[in-house]
Amino acid sequence: MNLEEIAGEYQTVVLEGCDGVGKSTLGESLSSHHGFVVVHSPRTPDHLDLPSRYRAILAQGGRILFDRCFISELVYGPLYRGRSRINWTQAIDLAESVIARSGVLVHLTAPPALIHQRLLSRDGEAVGLEEVSTLVTGYERIFSTLAEYTHVLTLDTSFLDLRSTG
Repeated sequence: MNLEEIAGEYQTVVLEGCDGVGKSTLGESLSSHHGFVVVHSPRTPDHLDLPSRYRAILAQGGRILFDRCFISELVYGPLYRGRSRINWTQAIDLAESVIARSGVLVHLTAPPALIHQRLLSRDGEAVGLEEVSTLVTGYERIFSTLAEYTHVLTLDTSFLDLRSTG
């Protein structure tokens, strides 16, 4: 399945993967060509209820594209804060809510060295290659578990010509 098929078939698209994998670039393309409203999910302050925030967004009408969402909390939370602010029950419930909203979870991935190079090109600096590898592995683990409960589409962005927007 390619991006055009995704855009035609789904009302809700969740683009997830580590920084530099192409979420914002692909999200901007899908938005401008297919009318998705992009929800970019930066870090949510600790005092806010993360699952409720995403449930409220999913309750809205129209075509929604998440440029990062609750799945990132399962990867980045333990790495940077020692814990996730969302548990597996909540994550599975939110994933099922995406699917019920005619949605798809898209796991964007690429080789760590390529992601590292993209970050350097985009930002002029990047976390170390070892950390990128840890993030890629973390996303693989999270999506492997989610795939036991719902459909996950994996897309290797190393074959795409991505002109950075984020």
